[in-house]
Amino acid sequence: MIEWLWKGGPVMIPIAVCSVVALAATIERFWSLRRERVVPQGFCVELIELLRQERYADALTACRKRDSAISRILEVAIEARHEPRSMIKERVEEVGRREAADLERYLGVVALIGSIGPLLGLLGTVSGMIRTFDAIESGGIGRMEFVAGGISEALITTLFGLAVAIPAVMAHRYLAARVDGLLVDMEEVSIGVVDLLVGERAREAAK
Repeated sequence: MIEWLWKGGPVMIPIAVCSVVALAATIERFWSLRRERVVPQGFCVELIELLRQERYADALTACRKRDSAISRILEVAIEARHEPRSMIKERVEEVGRREAADLERYLGVVALIGSIGPLLGLLGTVSGMIRTFDAIESGGIGRMEFVAGGISEALITTLFGLAVAIPAVMAHRYLAARVDGLLVDMEEVSIGVVDLLVGERAREAAK
């Protein structure tokens, strides 16, 4: 494998860098996009129960103790519970946009590597073919060791470019779908909490 890296020529350096960056970004996103870290079900159930009991101080404390996207969103909703529904929703959406941007962090990097991997492989292919034709021009077909070196460089860079790009594209598609699913869950929980807060306030006003 190391021998192949050497034979691939200078283009193998950016390809190797891209592979490391893509792997690191993918592992980090897999860790960060766990459901328990973003929308923990147990926390949501506990918080809704506290709100139904009108224990708003305890609910705020629970949100502040939990380091998750949904807890930060719901904390804002609870703090704004005395505001009109439109205002609560606006503040929730504002925080939700920030949390969504955080969930999508590094996905652009993975997508970029999935796009440029084949281009780097193509660059290596062109470089290898130029080297091959230079060898043919200098020594003719008889100097097969130089011709083979250029062809080898072209094929190796193509191989490694695709080997980096294909997993990166697959990882990006999976992670993007996971982000979409988590955003839907966050939206459903947030809307439910906003409706609950507005409903509780309406019942208090009717008493």
